[in-house]
Amino acid sequence: MRIMKRIWLVFSQSVTVLLAAWFVVATLQPGWLKGERSGKTLALTQARMEGRQDAMPGGSFRQAAQKAAPAVVSINVQQKARSKARRADPWFRFFEEPEDESTGGGMGSGVIVSSEGYILTNHHVIEGAEAIEVVLNDGRTTMAKVIGTDSETDLALLKIDLPKLPTIVLGQMESLQVGDAVLAIGNPFGVGQTVTSGIVSALGRKQLGINTFENFIQTDAAINPGNSGGALVDANGLLMGINTAIYSRSGGNMGIGFAVPVSTATQIMASLIKDGKVTRGWIGVEPRPLTAEIAESFGIVKEKSTGALPQGVLINGVLQNSPAAKAGIQPGDLILQVAGQTVADVPEMLTRVAALKPGEAASLSVQRNGKLIEIRVTPGTRPVRP
Repeated sequence: MRIMKRIWLVFSQSVTVLLAAWFVVATLQPGWLKGERSGKTLALTQARMEGRQDAMPGGSFRQAAQKAAPAVVSINVQQKARSKARRADPWFRFFEEPEDESTGGGMGSGVIVSSEGYILTNHHVIEGAEAIEVVLNDGRTTMAKVIGTDSETDLALLKIDLPKLPTIVLGQMESLQVGDAVLAIGNPFGVGQTVTSGIVSALGRKQLGINTFENFIQTDAAINPGNSGGALVDANGLLMGINTAIYSRSGGNMGIGFAVPVSTATQIMASLIKDGKVTRGWIGVEPRPLTAEIAESFGIVKEKSTGALPQGVLINGVLQNSPAAKAGIQPGDLILQVAGQTVADVPEMLTRVAALKPGEAASLSVQRNGKLIEIRVTPGTRPVRP
């Protein structure tokens, strides 16, 4: 019994001492009891109080903006007088930069894509320019020269000569999906560099009547006149597109903006750097979409397995002495494939043909009078649109 009492006494005293110690620590050093998580919370609170960059609040795009914004520039243009028809065109009034009718000046945005001073922007931003001034985000200004333009994708490449240029990091279109967060960076209405956020609303938008070759990223990030030529970047600050156009009834943002994908922009840039122009294939046909009424009138045969019209583009006309005419392509032919690649609509066919190398024969899969035939055509060079 004495041994049991002694053990109980020792146990009681030990518990009393531990409880007293816990009370002292909880009162004087509560952080010791909360462990590592409280330490991190305290460090984060302290970092926020000190204004450090790593104290980024949840949902912030601060790092993406800080990464991309230095490479986005403002472009001031001294232009030749534009035609009244061009200024009256509602598409261009909505899409291009603010313009002073009295001085022929305009403004837009651009993106520095290499340390050598190359800047991507829109063709319509610098069209007819007599002088182009580039204003960097760090306040430096310089004059730019035009390396080349491509009106059919509404892209242009400029070059400036300044040291220590900030450059944007190019992204991969394969990683971009509908619903991804994006930022639009530019100089809307000439107020200064502005960052707006939104999501990718759609990919592969075409047949909008904006450009000849269309494959737009659609976004609801606010894009306004003056944003033209600016950057559309993802949540990591990587360049995904060049802001080009908006859909608007008022001239301001309505939540529908369009950007040329970075994949297209880099291809055009490579051609402009190499040749100063973009060379595309051309066969000289007038294509039109295939409808049930047109298919019946031209005797287009439906697919036996599904009873649906075949995917293809109808040839409505063939230019005399064109590559298509020399190859034997006829009105009423249904083009199913170009160089082994299917064509589902007119824009896709134009893109496939444009990718052909002038002077090198390519194969076209054609349905004619219900029969499939292969036609070899040697494309020429697509005439440059004025």
